[in-house]
Amino acid sequence: MTKIALLDYGMGNLHSASKALATVGADVSITNDPKLIRAADKIVFPGVGAMRDCMAQMRAEGIDEAVHEAVFNKPVMAICVGMQALFTESLEFELTQCLDILHGQVKPFNPSWTDSDGNTIKIPHMGWNTIEGMDLSHPLWRNIDEHAHFYFVHSYYCAPEDTSVTAAVCDYGQPFCASVLKDNLFATQFHPEKSHKDGLQLLKNFVEWRV
Repeated sequence: MTKIALLDYGMGNLHSASKALATVGADVSITNDPKLIRAADKIVFPGVGAMRDCMAQMRAEGIDEAVHEAVFNKPVMAICVGMQALFTESLEFELTQCLDILHGQVKPFNPSWTDSDGNTIKIPHMGWNTIEGMDLSHPLWRNIDEHAHFYFVHSYYCAPEDTSVTAAVCDYGQPFCASVLKDNLFATQFHPEKSHKDGLQLLKNFVEWRV
């Protein structure tokens, strides 16, 4: 059974993420213990809330160092603010320096953007939306429909400098990066643990992923 360290720094959606991962066959430990993180087969890095607070809590708990170490050693999946934290900096409220594992900014949605019907988008982007552009031959997207629906809750989005890391896009007034994939690092802006069948399939694919 795959051992998953679900990183606990006081800002993650831990209960639902832990339950979903256990449902698809993982042995989950909710932890901020460096020993358990190093011993795990894979890491899941969740996050909710404001980036400034998240980064402060990560540094206080040593999660920033744990993530930097893990991305060079084992598969890592980041979710929502966890994905945003991977980038260089965030423009949320004030400029916040993030982990800089992936180069780029986390930017606010533009309130002047409009949807396909000409309606101004609502911020936050909250609810179900489709993602597209996945490489469906990749094991992480196995048994995922090419127009799969996932659940989003966010007011900011990631803008990678290197667009080749973009693994899926979502349209909300404008197309934005909904997922990234680089080597053994995978991240989603949406919440797979809240996305029912497709979300559970994606988590199952991550648990079974052999890099």
